[in-house]
Amino acid sequence: MAKSANLEHPQTPAQLEEFYRQMVFIRRFEEKCNLAYRQGKAGGYLHVYIGMEATAIGWNAALKPGWDYVITAYRDHAQPLLMGADPVKVMAEIMGRQGGYSHGKGGSMHIYDIEHNFYGGWGIVGGHVAMGAGLAFAAKYREEDRVAVCYLGDGASNAGVFFETLNMASLWDLPVIFVIENNEFAMGTRLEYHASDTHLYKRGEPFGIKSERVDGMDLFTTLEDAKRIVDWVRTNQRPYLVEVMNYRFAGHGAADNDRQLYRTKEEEDENMKRDPLARLRKYLVDKKICSDEKLEAVEEEISDQVEKIYEAADASPFPDPHEVYDHVYSDMAPEAGH
Repeated sequence: MAKSANLEHPQTPAQLEEFYRQMVFIRRFEEKCNLAYRQGKAGGYLHVYIGMEATAIGWNAALKPGWDYVITAYRDHAQPLLMGADPVKVMAEIMGRQGGYSHGKGGSMHIYDIEHNFYGGWGIVGGHVAMGAGLAFAAKYREEDRVAVCYLGDGASNAGVFFETLNMASLWDLPVIFVIENNEFAMGTRLEYHASDTHLYKRGEPFGIKSERVDGMDLFTTLEDAKRIVDWVRTNQRPYLVEVMNYRFAGHGAADNDRQLYRTKEEEDENMKRDPLARLRKYLVDKKICSDEKLEAVEEEISDQVEKIYEAADASPFPDPHEVYDHVYSDMAPEAGH
């Protein structure tokens, strides 16, 4: 086995196999989430990351584990899984079970894992963006070299709070990276129908924020771009706006069975050629880093692992009705003088 992939992609074979495992795990986990929704075992609403896995993996690899902050909106399963969250607790929350991260009362859109610096999981479109800047403000105030990554969708980039936050982030020199996951559709509305300028990265320029558009469907490109940008923000203590071009292979949400109303089968088939999982697998085989047989064994192993996660989450009880008001308000009295 070669000591590294090639000159362009210097990751070791072990690292590349781990990235492949991560990508397969996210894909299978999200497929199981869709199944849970179809079976009526996941209530509320649910959004999966199928087709966008390389983005979360690449950016997570650039961060300092247990140190940097991450916050996102409602497509929020991949990030905590990569950051060290308990997958059974993530699945249990999605299925509304007591063993979930929000005790089964938040559901898919409200995954939190503060222990690993994952701050959600927010259901209000664009509403979390100011909180992403707030995490960066806290780090700057405490004179820590943390970086905050704030994911948002292309539709959320139209929210007024996004522009207000860009202004404050630049004004206060906050170490925050706004990652616009542009999967080309705000629910079922094409980008060109909701954005007067479809180059969303330009929205940082009036505020003096370094901004660029990158490819989110290729893991190697994402690894390189994310590391470069994270290192720049950590060193310069300034915000950055990145528009990551993605294409989701599933619908907007699990209930979106009519996506052919806003995109054609031919379009989907053409974009499937950009599948980050298939591209990584081809690279590993072509470069003789892993054999087809080895990768098939990996996929089977992970499928079994996800099945066990699903079964464990399904075995968790539902919250008791009398807990409905628990964890909603704090009954802690303020300390004297505060």
